[in-house]
Amino acid sequence: MAATALPQRSRPADDGVTRLDVIIVGGGFGGMYAVYKFNKLGLKLQAFESGNDVGGVWYWNRYPGARVDLPSIDYSYSFSPEIEQEWTWSEQYAAQPELLRYIDFVAKRLDLRRHFQFNTRVDSAVWDEDRQLWTVKTNRGDTFEAPFCIMATGPLSVPKKPEIEGLDRFKGRLMYAARWPHEPVDFAGKRVGVIGTGSTGIQIVQEVGRQAGELFVFQRTPSFTMPMRNVPIEPEYMAEVKRHYAGIREIARNSAIGGARPLSTRGFFTVTPGQRLALLEDSWNQGGLAMLGTFGDLMINEEANEHVAEFVRGKIGEVVTDPSTAESLKPRGYPIFARRPCLDTGYYETYNLPNVHLMDCLTDPILEATEKGIRTASGETELDILILATGYDGLTGALLAFDVVGRDGRTIQDKWKNGPRSHLGIMLEGFPNLFMTTGPNGPAALANIIRMSENDVDWIADAITHLRKNGLGSIEPSRKIEDDWMELVHALAKNSLINKAKTWWVGANVEGKPQGLTQFIGGFLKYREHCAAAAANGYAGHQIEPVRQAVEV
Repeated sequence: MAATALPQRSRPADDGVTRLDVIIVGGGFGGMYAVYKFNKLGLKLQAFESGNDVGGVWYWNRYPGARVDLPSIDYSYSFSPEIEQEWTWSEQYAAQPELLRYIDFVAKRLDLRRHFQFNTRVDSAVWDEDRQLWTVKTNRGDTFEAPFCIMATGPLSVPKKPEIEGLDRFKGRLMYAARWPHEPVDFAGKRVGVIGTGSTGIQIVQEVGRQAGELFVFQRTPSFTMPMRNVPIEPEYMAEVKRHYAGIREIARNSAIGGARPLSTRGFFTVTPGQRLALLEDSWNQGGLAMLGTFGDLMINEEANEHVAEFVRGKIGEVVTDPSTAESLKPRGYPIFARRPCLDTGYYETYNLPNVHLMDCLTDPILEATEKGIRTASGETELDILILATGYDGLTGALLAFDVVGRDGRTIQDKWKNGPRSHLGIMLEGFPNLFMTTGPNGPAALANIIRMSENDVDWIADAITHLRKNGLGSIEPSRKIEDDWMELVHALAKNSLINKAKTWWVGANVEGKPQGLTQFIGGFLKYREHCAAAAANGYAGHQIEPVRQAVEV
């Protein structure tokens, strides 16, 4: 059946409102693919991005050492064989400048930028029940209307300001890693402080430590980090990859993580202690996240997890020459991999440099920022530059940052007051025709975000096509299927060791935020199967309404 034209919801022609078929919020990987997909479907669309260009988190994250922690060949689009063949990666783990070049290449190749309005923030999105459309207002004072609204805002887009008193008093240069300036920063001869030692902080420390006059690392929670072992991609290998991209992508789509990294079903205690040690040594030498896939029960068997954690602590002790510093760098009190796994290139070695100082905030907590620097319980550290690598209000922060109002005036803040809930991390009961990519109740931060973005956009496109072909006006999950999904999410999460760490994965990094593991941890392949089942039989179980008559205003 041919697709029917979208019905016109009547308003006066001179009311200043721009009428569209689809509104897309966000210019990262998900938003870019959504623009491509819906343009190919022939829909009139407009995308909004608060930054000055496409790229999402990679547009903003320009800090020293910024680099992807998944292999470049995995962390790239799969929907276009032409782009796969035309683009060549230079490193196994691409640095931020190369990622931006790739994003620019895709945007130019597909002519995506003409569909974006940059430097624009969406202030509100309100559902009009009678006219079955979303009214979106921007910070520029413009109003747009469309039946469908897609939130491609991503899990990491709202930087989190640390709860440190007096930051506004600091007279030196204050810098957020997540909003890094576009021009180079000179650290030579400067006293630099870094607060935060997650993935971002680790990447900054290992770079700035070699440049700064002195570097002071304020560590509140030590992270487990493993060697990246990054290498250049040789032309012969890249040629092999290009010949076999189709198979590589198929492996990724049918894996638990959405990528080609090996995963074992081997239980930790099914092999002898000597064999376990050999396997751990091998994964350490391989680098990357190989260790995470070496045993299949590390996130459910606490004793097995502690064995692996102790192995990594031993490696820290081998590298860091000062015993006291090494001990402070060893994470304790939470399972390895329960926080986001980090990769590094010489992070622990950085602490052997005479100009680098670890400030252990577990034993000497930060009290406040001062005009001159940071005051801890033991005294004041004077700084010229203070870098905040304190992360994001993850998973839900972007959507909660503006007004999203669904049926009967219900807000998303209301719906999520006890934690995020949705169906598949894609749709929300009470919010017809509102879609999310990489939402908080899907695999979100636990799988390859580009594979997830492609999956979610394709699912959304199929749902919208179904409505158009059948003359239908709106779709949303019923309360029952949303409840059933959330029951599954919570049941799977119950036994995961991820719950034993206070991280942004469970909302613990933002004061007052509801806490709990709300991501689907059943793996990317199972998630895809659930998505397919939800679309089967004409989206059975969803609340679908016919197109209403146009309402004159």
